[in-house]
Amino acid sequence: MISARNVTLAYGKRVLFDEVNISFTKGNCYGIIGANGAGKSTFLKILSGEIEPNKGTVEITPGERMAVLKQNQFEFDEQTVLSTVMQGHKRMWEVMHAKDALYAKEDFTEEDGIKAGEMEAEFGEMGGYEAESNAASLLSDLGVKEAMHQDLMKDIPSNFKLRVLLAQSLFGNPDILLLDEPTNGLDIETIGWLENFLADYQNIVLVVSHDRHFLDTVCTHVSDVDRSKIKTFTGNYSFWYESSQLMARQMSDKNKKNEDKRAALLDFIARFSANASKSKQATSRKKALEKLTIEEIEPSNRKYPGIIFQPLREVGNQILNVEKLKKEVDGRILFKDVSFSVSKNDKIAFLSRDPLAITYFFDIINNNGKADGGTYEWGTTITSAYLPMEHNSFFNEAYTLMDWLRQYVPTHVTDADEPFIRGFLGKMLFSGDDVSKKTNVLSGGEKVRCMVSKMMLQNPNVVILDQPTNHLDLESIQSFNEGCQNYPGVVLITSHDHTFMQTVANRVIELTPKGIIDRLMTFDEYMEDKRVQELRAEMYA
Repeated sequence: MISARNVTLAYGKRVLFDEVNISFTKGNCYGIIGANGAGKSTFLKILSGEIEPNKGTVEITPGERMAVLKQNQFEFDEQTVLSTVMQGHKRMWEVMHAKDALYAKEDFTEEDGIKAGEMEAEFGEMGGYEAESNAASLLSDLGVKEAMHQDLMKDIPSNFKLRVLLAQSLFGNPDILLLDEPTNGLDIETIGWLENFLADYQNIVLVVSHDRHFLDTVCTHVSDVDRSKIKTFTGNYSFWYESSQLMARQMSDKNKKNEDKRAALLDFIARFSANASKSKQATSRKKALEKLTIEEIEPSNRKYPGIIFQPLREVGNQILNVEKLKKEVDGRILFKDVSFSVSKNDKIAFLSRDPLAITYFFDIINNNGKADGGTYEWGTTITSAYLPMEHNSFFNEAYTLMDWLRQYVPTHVTDADEPFIRGFLGKMLFSGDDVSKKTNVLSGGEKVRCMVSKMMLQNPNVVILDQPTNHLDLESIQSFNEGCQNYPGVVLITSHDHTFMQTVANRVIELTPKGIIDRLMTFDEYMEDKRVQELRAEMYA
């Protein structure tokens, strides 16, 4: 078990945590959630000992080992990939080197022999003799090929460094596992492997993530960081979100009798508990939900932005036609023979094993880049709004938010006064003096929220989204997701967010170096279809 007792942390007048008391127990996975800046990552650092609180203590059951996903990609630059992973079990690594040093002594004594024997026994109990093969297996499961295992960390690409550090944290079955954004840099298949690994994990896991599908798959509990406190709720993220929204609606309905409210909540818990049996963590989550009492459900204090795209006009019969589009970068074919037409009601998820492919494709069809072959044509009725993955160029000038958004008011709007502009900023939670903020000092999340305000202002009937969840907190992601689900226009999207892709898209197009795969099905159906997976293997071979 690991516990925080009366933990308080403040930076000047800003209080992150005030008398926090919380415990985490074996067999459970806790998703640490909260708005950007609430202190999620800081709390993990307090638990790991990296940050000392102003007041209070962290208590760990004696003898239990903690592992933390390291964030410094350069810490192990002079180590091989394999030895970096093995250093995840610090005591085992120390014993291995101590006994090797002992055996290397020229004047090896009888006393040294006794000490070496004790070390060998301890080394064996920790699984030391299988350590190298276990580390290699972990690396391979995380997509780090065997050819890299003896390379120095400084010589491998940064996205693989993230995987090595993740393998390091998982190595040796730690009793307490602290993971801050573990899915960063992972592809869909590797995230799936990690979900399965953690769903079967028998010890304590605390994870910070903005990936709702990941949280839903692995978490038995949600620990909500809000208003300088942390409160734990039974269930995964979706259960927490839906139950807190239901409770908020119940509280606002003053005319509904208490018995009716209770019956509705019990029905919700029963339905969600039944659905939990389909998940990878079926047993532990179902048991947790069965123990849940209605009193534990509380309305959320969160503020959710209002992301509502309202088309000025419906799309016509011709939306987008693409013919034999091709793009190469430095001699590498990102995609070729891309031919398809977009139909009314299409919400298309775009995939590629090369993430550059989709960014280049979206840039091309938005006139921000040139293809190496082929053509595309938009219909005359189309008004599109594009959220590029890289949008810093929109924020070079020191405009106020009001002035920044005013420059994107469409020509059909004739009354773009201050209340009108404030309304669009307010939907993205910029209120009061926020609208006077300078755009060149905004955070990554604030820039995305400004870009979404700009998109809503344009009244598009087609929205194009390249990694729309980057830099956003869970509240904004949830609202963005629901806004795209309810949107009556066409959506073209690529995202690392599994839930976003699954709940929005009704069609999947994958760009490959040998052509495209185009299927009218949901994202999950696409990823689970055996014939599609066989075709994918051929297209990337």
